[in-house]
Amino acid sequence: MVSKSNVVVAMSGGVDSSVAAALLVEAGHDVTGVMMHLWAEDENRCCSPEAVEDARRVAAQLGIPFHVVDYQDEFHDCVVRYFVAEYARGRTPNPCLACNQTIRFHRLLRYAQDLGAGYMATGHYVRVDEQDGHYRLRMGVDRRKDQSYVLYMLGQDQLRHLLFPLGGYTKVQVREMARARDLPVADKDESMEICFVTDDDYRRFLAEHAPETARPGPILDTAGREIGRHRGLAFYTIGQRRGLGSVAARRLGDGGPEPLYVVRLDAERNAVVAGTAAELGRQSLEAERVSYVRGEAPQAPVRVQAKIRYRAALAEATWIPAGEARARVEFHRPLRDITPGQAVAAYQGDVVLGGGIIGDS
Repeated sequence: MVSKSNVVVAMSGGVDSSVAAALLVEAGHDVTGVMMHLWAEDENRCCSPEAVEDARRVAAQLGIPFHVVDYQDEFHDCVVRYFVAEYARGRTPNPCLACNQTIRFHRLLRYAQDLGAGYMATGHYVRVDEQDGHYRLRMGVDRRKDQSYVLYMLGQDQLRHLLFPLGGYTKVQVREMARARDLPVADKDESMEICFVTDDDYRRFLAEHAPETARPGPILDTAGREIGRHRGLAFYTIGQRRGLGSVAARRLGDGGPEPLYVVRLDAERNAVVAGTAAELGRQSLEAERVSYVRGEAPQAPVRVQAKIRYRAALAEATWIPAGEARARVEFHRPLRDITPGQAVAAYQGDVVLGGGIIGDS
């Protein structure tokens, strides 16, 4: 860890940020705990009254100041509106990316600096080091918990002010450290769903906030023929079979069934396009809003390992810079779940090169 300095820890009331705060206190830093209030509904996961109270109890046990900052307006404008607008375009967004880019590692980091802190820390499972005068963002030691995919947008100006105390530990070790310190959140469950959708039913949320995404329409085959009806684009994503109903299989010439999958969402026609596994597979994608950890694009195509979803396996690929904030990614074998609106992150070994948002096919 760096030398003693003022550090603001972004706390959530969960075990990870609590252990991160404890480790920093034990290392001799002057720590302040800060929690973001992002969503008004009491039952939300990210900042419910219970979560705030858990974070406050941990801070009191550690003997550090704690306060809550209100970013509800910014969160609604930058994250929730983005989430709704992307679905209205027939895309499948990851709201955590928008939150990290515009709120947590922008507004909150600036707030920490305004408090006089030299660093902000979070409980993310990633590592940062310095090589040849540049900061590198690296995967966490615990590959099952690694969160570098959702942090690919971090650049040099941010990384020099960030600490990730958990990057060298596994989740099991973090739980053990929390229990050893008798932290009140040591056995608290994790939440893996969208934090502002209180009942895990994002389709209900979209139906309320973007009714056009729940409007029935045609299911088309890849030749443009109508083969069924869908309940609304919000109910479907690339690679899905469930929800296609009676058109979920196509008859082959010998009479056997051939499974059909969602291969595209056409917002202009309010149509779900269904095709076979062969039609689902793609070997390239176009990325937009591309950024690089070093702040500069490679001068030529580079071989990378790319990830197209948070839980997806790394896939061998060639990353081809294609102008301002754009890139083409050519995979060495076809992938089935390339989904517009999701992110693609590029790695060289365990080091993040950068990433962007998957564009429309």
